[in-house]
Amino acid sequence: MRAKLLILASAIAMLGWGTVLPYQYAYAATTRGWGALLAAAASSLFSVGALLAAPVGGRLADRVSPVLVAVGAKVIAAAGAASLIWADGPVTFLVGMFVFGLGITAANPAQSVLVLRWVGGHDRRRVFAWQFTGQALGMAVGAFAAGYVVDLDRTDGMWPAFATAAVGFLASAALLLVAGMPRWGTAPGATADATDASGAPEPVRSAGPREALRAIWAIPALRWTALITVTLALGFYAQFESGLPAYALTVLHVDETTIGLAAAVNCVVIIALQMLVVRLTAKRSGATLLMGVGLIWTISWLVLAAASLAPELAAVLFVTTFGIFAVGETMYAPVLNPLTASLAPSGLVGTTLGMFTALQTGFSAVGPLVAGVILGAGMGSLFIGLHIAISLLAVFGAWRLRATLKAPVPAPRAVEAELVA
Repeated sequence: MRAKLLILASAIAMLGWGTVLPYQYAYAATTRGWGALLAAAASSLFSVGALLAAPVGGRLADRVSPVLVAVGAKVIAAAGAASLIWADGPVTFLVGMFVFGLGITAANPAQSVLVLRWVGGHDRRRVFAWQFTGQALGMAVGAFAAGYVVDLDRTDGMWPAFATAAVGFLASAALLLVAGMPRWGTAPGATADATDASGAPEPVRSAGPREALRAIWAIPALRWTALITVTLALGFYAQFESGLPAYALTVLHVDETTIGLAAAVNCVVIIALQMLVVRLTAKRSGATLLMGVGLIWTISWLVLAAASLAPELAAVLFVTTFGIFAVGETMYAPVLNPLTASLAPSGLVGTTLGMFTALQTGFSAVGPLVAGVILGAGMGSLFIGLHIAISLLAVFGAWRLRATLKAPVPAPRAVEAELVA
């Protein structure tokens, strides 16, 4: 039951975020008349907040109750979203977006730790998959519904979206509090909650930030996992919101509605295939599946390259590209966090997840800048070629990770052992 509540909490939170994400740039730049520079700065500050929050949230999840960490972060996100309703100037809007980013991302490592604590080892990949599917569904529903209530012709036309986001994160926090109640117990095969029923961890060895960093990067498999995290983030997620739409408009010259259709197809493919892919890949190693993700995303970029050579098929191929990317996402989401956690040093699972979330967020924030420079210079072919190379580097990193994990060396302690050590 705890896992179901956690999945529902994630979906509701993303439903709230989905009401804001597609419209906040146009709202800041055009509706409020603050200009494209400030709208881009708002997105960047959101990413900076996320970058700062991820390691802190992960570290706290190792030291105190991950339930309380996740709930506190979601309350902060709700406060950030609510503040945007009354943001009457660019400074208050920027601060609100920064706080919003802090809250959203700080909750993620703690929620991953909760999956590891509440779910048996053989079910973890499936629960992570359901969580990702719920988030995709929530995001899609939120974006779709907001299209009927958001009015970008009015300066107060975004308040329904901001209010929905705030309520969504508060509801998500409440569900996590309910999930942390002692009556649900622990799933068979899962690691028991330690010192209290709200999810507090057992005492872990004391380690400062520097010692924690050294312990994490001392593990070769984690170094390869870091490379995979960075390259897969750069290979798709960094360009999802800005680079790919910009390429579609400036190079492929497709209609703006095609971009919305592509995003919708991406969500639909994830929802339709996620659990099927999990069943089909259940016996495959995480490293092997991440190799597959890199290869699938390489194919996606090649299809996008073909779109520039066939203008009459550009719209169809652009939408198809987003569908292919989604197939890779169905393997990426259920695999990366459990794999990272299984390699983490004892007592530093949350810290490790937070560090890797920060890596993903930080490099994803670079994506719009890279896309802006390259596409602004009219070098669409370089944009495609660079991302093909990045995706192939992810394949290489996953191949090296698989070799490292197969090598006859002492393996890092498994997650289950870490949580009861």
